[in-house]
Amino acid sequence: MKKNIAVFASGSGTNAENIIRCFREDNRLNVSLLVSNRADAYVLERARALGVPYKVFAREEWKQGEAVLSLLEAYQIHFVVLAGFLLRIPEVILHAYPNKIINIHPSLLPRYGGKGMYGDRVHEAVVAAGEQESGITIHYINEHYDEGQVIFQTTCPVLPEDTPAEVACKVHALEYQHYPEVIRRIILSE
Repeated sequence: MKKNIAVFASGSGTNAENIIRCFREDNRLNVSLLVSNRADAYVLERARALGVPYKVFAREEWKQGEAVLSLLEAYQIHFVVLAGFLLRIPEVILHAYPNKIINIHPSLLPRYGGKGMYGDRVHEAVVAAGEQESGITIHYINEHYDEGQVIFQTTCPVLPEDTPAEVACKVHALEYQHYPEVIRRIILSE
């Protein structure tokens, strides 16, 4: 029996699309729902094109969490994957899915994490600090931004002449390569 995955995303959705495509032919895992907090997020177009049902929740509805949890239960969601999702996960969902919600962050946590540190902001901070490497962190989530238990990290070099956009390209390549495989490994090892 397939295990159902929900992907939460707020933006363009390249990671969400990559995950959906990677599990399309998997007879054990299925991305059966996409949830967003933004009606104008391009990820909704990606979900539509790939035939994945989606739902947008307004901020107040999101904060309460009950409607989101009801939807997850209706779709028999086993595991939740954050892919560029920018809001804090409500306690009611955290408690319903202990150690079944993971996130990917575009830096080597605990560095360059926390509220407000996402996307280009992270890459700009890495370059401004003169870091020699960056990378990705895949972690379980808890009630604090980017503080959950680390599952996986991998690095890429940051050259002195690299721009934030060049660092972003390197980090995205790591995300696309590793996130689906880490998701698969975690879910199938349960």
